[in-house]
Order: sequence, then C-alpha cells, then structure tokens
Amino acid sequence: MNTQDNKGDNMEDQIESFRTSLGTADKAGKRKWVYPKKPSGRYYNWRTYFSWLLLAFFVVSPFIKINGNPLFKFDFFKREFFIFSYPIFTSDFMIFAIAGITAIVFIILFTVVYGRIFCGWICPQTILLEMVFRKIEYAIDGDRNKQMKLDKQEWNEEKIRKRALKWLIYAVLSFLIANIFFAWLFGVDEMLLFIKEGPIKHLTTFFILLIFTGIIYFVFTWFREQACVIVCPYGRLQGVLIDKKTIIVAYDYRRGEREQGRGRFKRGEDREAIGKGDCIDCGQCVVVCPTGIDIRNGTQLECVNCTACIDACDEVMTKINLPIGLIRYASEENIAEAKPFRFTPRMMAYSAVLVLMMVFLTSFLMMRSDVNSKFLRVPGTDYKIVNEHYISNQFEYNLQNKTKETKQMHIHLESHPNGTIALDRGTSNIVIIGGGQQVQGKMTITIPQEDVHSYKERIRIQVLDENDKVVDTYSTSFVAPFR
Repeated sequence: MNTQDNKGDNMEDQIESFRTSLGTADKAGKRKWVYPKKPSGRYYNWRTYFSWLLLAFFVVSPFIKINGNPLFKFDFFKREFFIFSYPIFTSDFMIFAIAGITAIVFIILFTVVYGRIFCGWICPQTILLEMVFRKIEYAIDGDRNKQMKLDKQEWNEEKIRKRALKWLIYAVLSFLIANIFFAWLFGVDEMLLFIKEGPIKHLTTFFILLIFTGIIYFVFTWFREQACVIVCPYGRLQGVLIDKKTIIVAYDYRRGEREQGRGRFKRGEDREAIGKGDCIDCGQCVVVCPTGIDIRNGTQLECVNCTACIDACDEVMTKINLPIGLIRYASEENIAEAKPFRFTPRMMAYSAVLVLMMVFLTSFLMMRSDVNSKFLRVPGTDYKIVNEHYISNQFEYNLQNKTKETKQMHIHLESHPNGTIALDRGTSNIVIIGGGQQVQGKMTITIPQEDVHSYKERIRIQVLDENDKVVDTYSTSFVAPFR
C-alpha cells in the first residue's frame, strides 16, 4: 500500500514538475536547446502576412516625411521626438505623462482581456526570431530533425559551410536591423549622412552601431527564446493579470483527457464512447513550440501564444477525422464549463475603454498648440505707478516653436483691452521664432488703474500668429496696490 502511494506521489510530482522548472533548462540548470519543428497552418499563415506588414512598417517608416517632419523619430541625445510627424518637446511633460499612464493601463486591460496575443503577433522579438531568423535557419539547416543531427555531427565540410553561411547572413541582417533602428533614433537624413561620410568621421556613432549589431546578433543567434522566458517581465505579469475569463491559447483537457485519459490512435475506434480523450499523445504540439513547453500542462509563463501548437494539433485532428480545436483560443472558463467562446460584455467594455484611451491620447496630441508660451513676473520686482493713472508689472516671457517653420507671434493682453505690452527690445509686441527654437526675454505690461480691481489681478495673455489666430493662452497674476 505504501509502495503504491509512493508511486502515485512520484507520478504527481512529475506531472507538476513543469511548475517549478523551465522548459529550456535541465535539472542542473544547463540550457536545453530548443529545436522547434517548422510550423504550418492557417494561424501561421496569418501571422506571416501580419509580420510582413509590421516589418515593412519598421523598414519604411523612417523614410516617410509629412510636411518635412519624419513620421517617427526618437533622438534622446538631441531631445528631438516626432510621433506621426508631430514634434514632441521635453516641455510637453503632460503628453509624456498621459502617454505613460495610457500605456500602463492599456497593457493591463489588454492583457486581462486578450492575454499574450501581443507576444505572439506583434512583439518585435517574436516577429524577428520566428519570421526572419528562424526561416533562414530552416532554409539552411533544414527542419527540426536535420538541425538536431547537424548539431551532433562532427565539424565536417557540410557543418562548417552551413554554420558559416548562416552566421554570416545573421551578422549582415543584424547590422541592417541596427541601421534601421538608428534611423528611428537619429532620423534617416542623419543616418544617410553617417553612411556617406563614412565611419572614420563618426567613430563613436559607428562603435555604438557595432554594439547594437552585436546585441541583436547575440539575441537572435544564441539567446533566442530565453529573452522571453528569462528577461522579459511580461510573462511574469501575465500570472498576475490574467484570470479565468482571459483569452489564451488553451488545451481543452475535458475533451482531450475524458475519463480514460490520452491514448494512442486506433483506426475505427470510437474514443468518446469508451471514454478515451481525443488527444492521441502524438507530441506535435510540443515539438513545434518555440519555447519548449507542453501546452497540455496548462497556462505557463513561457507560453507566448504564438499559435504554433494550434496549427499542429489541428493538422493531426484533421488527419484522424476528429474535430479541430483541441488546442484553441479560449478562456479557462470556456474550457472548464465546456462553453464555446463568445465576446462577452466584459470584453466589449474593456475594448471600448482601450479604444477611448487611444482616441483621447491621439486627440490630445493633435490639438496641442504649435507654440508653447509662459509668462511669469520677474522675481523680486513690484508694481510701478506710471503717470498716476497706470500700473505696470515686469514679466519674463518664454515662447517655444514646436514646428519646423519660422513663426511670427503677436503677444496680446486679452483680459484687459485697454492695457499695453512692450517687449524689452522696444514697444513692439511681435516676436519671430525659428523652427524648433525657443525665445526668452522681458516685457512690461501696463494697465489703467480703473481696470484693476484686485491687488492680485488675474490676466490672460494670448499668443496670436500672423493671421491673428490664437495659438496659445496663458493665465497669470498682475500685482497692484492693495484696495
């Protein structure tokens, strides 16, 4: 009796061992190289087409300009940022703050509803590894069995030739990806200038480029799925954010196991009638997995929802005339209650919130003024009485042109029409600002005493363009004698 109990405990420990171990490491902690079988099927085809679209966007975007501005640019060194050709400055803290909060909430809500669909379909790591580097590997080394055989064989002519060719292509590809990444950072014009002038004139930039190339080469040649399993925090966030209603790539254990569990396929057998599960334990869902897990063990942090196991299982089910969908997109609730998937009101509500957040952020960005203004009283100064009937205050102004065009700005005292503004350069209240530049100076505001009703009068200063269109308004205080 004790012996049987011990056997049962050992079997249960083996079944649950996946929860305390990684599919890409053995018990000693040594890495187990993953040789995923080349996937095929409807989901893989859809992912391929979608990946081509995203890769084209990644490559082409730096070359697209709207009104002379790059579509995207994130130059942290020069503090130049463009999002959909809209220039973003460090002074636009509010936009950065809203974007940051939106991104955090978006990630939380998106993951709660859709799980790790981002990882399998959009993540650059997955797209570049599975749709670029892995395809090259399949073309040179062959599929899973040929790759395993090639790794084990001696360094003969075939192995040296294939390894040299693959690693050379990987190196060239990594260098090209690094250059495109630099175009996103510095802009395509500056990148082309670097290429034209050569690395000698830009040694520091070229050295950084080589470092990025090395990192990309290392990640996609050797580190690979470890970036998702060990480095990326998103997999660990998944355990906190998902619940039984979240859409995941799931194995239907009710149908796959039934009363008798899994079993080998026998032609003509009515598996449902005898209580045998539809899973024939062929292992195809395991050999195609790019992170080396068994999806039948349930939700695991290593799973990136790439759908390779769905395609592999559907192919097997089709061959043995059983319904597809043994592994599918579903929630744990759908599986446990044997309910078909449906778009629930909760998912609709969360999706609506996600759309509204994106619309709000986009609207906030597009409605931002072209010129940012700030008017503050000069510290340590007090009001002055002018000709016994007027009160004057001295202000500092700061105008920032957020476009690439030269602007002619007119400063106007909107709240007190009888007041006047005189800049430190003379009586004119017109300021010319170059594209992307910032102008600072001092000015004097004078208001008739009869129009001032408080010792801290609130005033509104408008900045108008050459067509007298208001581009920004700033509210501040104007000090006067206590009344």
